[in-house]
Amino acid sequence: MTVKELMTTSVCFLKPDASISDAAALMKKNNIGIVPICDNRGCLLGLVTDRDILMRVSTADAASVELTKISDIMTTNLVTISPEMNVHDAACLFSKKKVHRLPVLENGRLVGMLSLTDLAKKKIFLAEVGDIMGAIAAKK
Repeated sequence: MTVKELMTTSVCFLKPDASISDAAALMKKNNIGIVPICDNRGCLLGLVTDRDILMRVSTADAASVELTKISDIMTTNLVTISPEMNVHDAACLFSKKKVHRLPVLENGRLVGMLSLTDLAKKKIFLAEVGDIMGAIAAKK
């Protein structure tokens, strides 16, 4: 089974000049914990998680939160996968890199996201998801 068979394709994203408030509002509206940051061509530049925002907001005043661009807090050292990657190989990456979500790129452009939830929806991957969560928890 390949990543493209399980990945989420309707991915919300923001441009790098969006504010932290924009990202938080998008996360709340769509009940998501991560927002990809893409350029005008759809090329992935970075990711911002709800934790990134929480860490920034907890140490800043309201005015600076509104003025801070999302590109200032996004993670740029990314682990990405392709739609053609085998799902078992992707599962190994989740465990090895201790991440919950992987952006899916095709020719540098964001075409989807694969999450542990996507894997868990397929019962054949439940054991792997449990192992991955154990590996991630051991990191902390």
